[in-house]
Amino acid sequence: MSTVALAGGIGAARFLEGLAKVIPPEKLFIIGNTGDDTEIYGLHISPDLDTVVYTLAGLANPTHGWGIADDTFGCLGSLGKLGAETWFQLGDRDLATHIFRTERLRSGTKLSTVTSEISARLGVRCTIRPMSDDRVRTIVRTPDGNLPFQTYFVRRRARDKVLGVTFDGASKARPAPGLLQEIRRASGIIFCPSNPIISVGPILAVPGVRKALELRRCPAVAISPIVGGRALKGPAADMMAGLKLDVSARGVAKIYEGLVDVFVIDREDADLAPSIEELGMKVLVMNTIMSGMAEKKALARAVVRAIQKHSAVA
Repeated sequence: MSTVALAGGIGAARFLEGLAKVIPPEKLFIIGNTGDDTEIYGLHISPDLDTVVYTLAGLANPTHGWGIADDTFGCLGSLGKLGAETWFQLGDRDLATHIFRTERLRSGTKLSTVTSEISARLGVRCTIRPMSDDRVRTIVRTPDGNLPFQTYFVRRRARDKVLGVTFDGASKARPAPGLLQEIRRASGIIFCPSNPIISVGPILAVPGVRKALELRRCPAVAISPIVGGRALKGPAADMMAGLKLDVSARGVAKIYEGLVDVFVIDREDADLAPSIEELGMKVLVMNTIMSGMAEKKALARAVVRAIQKHSAVA
């Protein structure tokens, strides 16, 4: 049996880096968000999948969390001189990943297979699966109209008010091969500290995934990405506010109601524990700020212990 983690974004990747050092990486099955995927220069870009892969491979840019450390941008600079738009930053070594992925996809290979190939060749021992091999795209509704996620997030720097979020293609998407089976036989489920709307939301929107999680036979633990009413990374807080959701750890817990047994919050939010427990979850209060490897591993150990403790009680 494996531990299944739902992941999207930099916070998830950093947590998984610690988790892969606490449990055998071969026992870790990661479900990655592909709602953020986009096409740039004719290439298929999978930002969330790549962030997880690069981080677990020890290649990620430590400053930004995305992209490859010490990458160069010669190709992007040349494209700019030719008049191409360069708002989406793609480094030269990063481009190699996207070229490889696009070529394999055009040959008829499924995204799940290509992701496994990239992971293995970069030395990642965990299993990483996209949520689906089918096309799903996150669309953000704003006062200026509907925007593809990367346009909203990167090009427009998440400055637009969020009026709604939809996942185009999700209703017809099929879970990636083996994904539902792994959830059913998992020893534990982890909702990483990811944006619950646009990182975990697309995964849950794939038909069959939410139901499999509701019928889980093992404990599920979630880590709040909101601390003190603020997002540690990304636009989660602004999105929740735009959608008129409670911008707090409790607000995240409410989104996961019925899917989670234990909810992890930061010490700064300790006063929210009683109201979160009213949602039917146990609450674990600890430091959730992952400022270094020691903190990543400490958080991962605490989550693993919570799974083991809840399993023993159950």
